[in-house]
Amino acid sequence: MAYIPPHKRQTKGSLSLEPTPVPESLIPNFRKNLNIKSFGNQKIKEKNFRPRNVAYSNDAVCKCFSVGLADESRFSSLVTLQPVSVESFELKSGQKPHSLFLTQGCSEGTYDLIDMPWLFVAANVKEDLLLSFQHMKREMEEAYMAQVKPSVVARFGKVLFYGISSTCEESIKTNSLTENTLREMRRSFHTDVPTTYMNYIENRVVEKLSLEYVQQNELYYVELSDKLRPESTVSCKCIVAIDQKKIELYKIELNKVRHMVADMSCLGKSSDLRLILYTKKIKMALSDEEINEIKDLIGSAILDSEVQGGLRWPFGKDSSGGRYVVIATGHTTSKSYKNTSIRFKLRHADRFDFRASNGEVTQEIFLKMPGIISQLRKQTFDERLVFELLEDNLKLIWDHCLLDGSSS
Repeated sequence: MAYIPPHKRQTKGSLSLEPTPVPESLIPNFRKNLNIKSFGNQKIKEKNFRPRNVAYSNDAVCKCFSVGLADESRFSSLVTLQPVSVESFELKSGQKPHSLFLTQGCSEGTYDLIDMPWLFVAANVKEDLLLSFQHMKREMEEAYMAQVKPSVVARFGKVLFYGISSTCEESIKTNSLTENTLREMRRSFHTDVPTTYMNYIENRVVEKLSLEYVQQNELYYVELSDKLRPESTVSCKCIVAIDQKKIELYKIELNKVRHMVADMSCLGKSSDLRLILYTKKIKMALSDEEINEIKDLIGSAILDSEVQGGLRWPFGKDSSGGRYVVIATGHTTSKSYKNTSIRFKLRHADRFDFRASNGEVTQEIFLKMPGIISQLRKQTFDERLVFELLEDNLKLIWDHCLLDGSSS
């Protein structure tokens, strides 16, 4: 039987707003998991959740949890926290990061791991996601929907724990890892993935899912601080001019605002996941004078493949008379593939942060979920349908994108 997307399925009788029920065999573990092994489900103001230079809405929620164990009471005996090598992270933070791994002998196909982890994830994020939808919808209505672009995105990478206290070190040494130990540590999501994984997604997953090739893009990014709007970052997307010697302004956006972030340590898999709901303003009320000021600043940039971020400015020219100042640059090349409900983006990025005086080169994979966003944009959206779309997208990720691995 051919696959039918949720938004095209026919149902008998009136539509129910209740989510798709979890199979009875999974209910006991779901209830236990949802209450125990979440390392954080708090407002973003909590210090361990606030990344630098990232904007969050007032009602934003950031949570972190493990996915995979059938019996969370065995967390301490089946999961270890081990150091991982992430050179760019260590250079920036000066600390050695750690990640969660299964112990030897614990693997898929045993009674140790849950059969359908995507259902657990969907149930765990549902309440926060729908509440964030409501908050975001109000923001869009206040700012006129055409000016605000919402996105639901899954990113692939690694959940990193760092800032280990003496208590944490003792827990690691004695192999008595607990959720309290993890809550005491700071967290970050590292989005750089190995070349082999990029190739696997592009050559195997894209073909298996019969995704349509969309386009290949090369963009330069210039982030500006604005002294008249200190709470916002102006993000300029730029393209290479025809003469290939300069960049020119393509689009101006305000920085992304995150409404929900869920980081998942996917036990038994080679990659972890981050699920993000965010908005960005794609139309700004700028005067001709302001736009020309930004264009002049962009026009004075020099293309230079030898510097991180790919751009540099003549001495003293990285500001526009004091109002706009360059704070970060980036050079990206990306390929996109899609069907009606998802869109994969595979991106190579070279970035430099002028404030921290450091940069990094990364390979990144995004899975955007436009099918869910199309429901959000409706005057009233069907919660049940949104939940079905989320379940289907997460199942696709587990079935095709997450490779086995990550045992110690």
